[in-house]
Amino acid sequence: MEQADLAILKKRLSTFRSSKGTIRAVSDEVLVDLLRAWETWPGTSKEFYQSIGASKTQMAVLMGKAKRVSRDYPVEEFKEIQVEGTGNGSGGSMGMELLWDGGKVIRFSKVEQLVEFLKKAAV
Repeated sequence: MEQADLAILKKRLSTFRSSKGTIRAVSDEVLVDLLRAWETWPGTSKEFYQSIGASKTQMAVLMGKAKRVSRDYPVEEFKEIQVEGTGNGSGGSMGMELLWDGGKVIRFSKVEQLVEFLKKAAV
């Protein structure tokens, strides 16, 4: 998780913080995002909760709620993507075509471009 994403999550979480510093009535969406960020966090748990401005106790309560919510939270259904290799028959470079929703065809000349596109489409 990038620092910018973590800063946004911290700001979103701060909207539920009272003047006394307690975090209450956090929306389901923010809880699920918090859980997803936690799942991909490469560092220690202490570094994570400090980076989002929460205490150890607050983090424990939030994670418990987030896990309960995530069980019922709607997950986008998996979409199969068909990838077909295409070539020009002249021994040149091979490209790839991606058949997307609605019959759209997206062409990639390099694997790296396809991987980058799929990463962005997954968000």
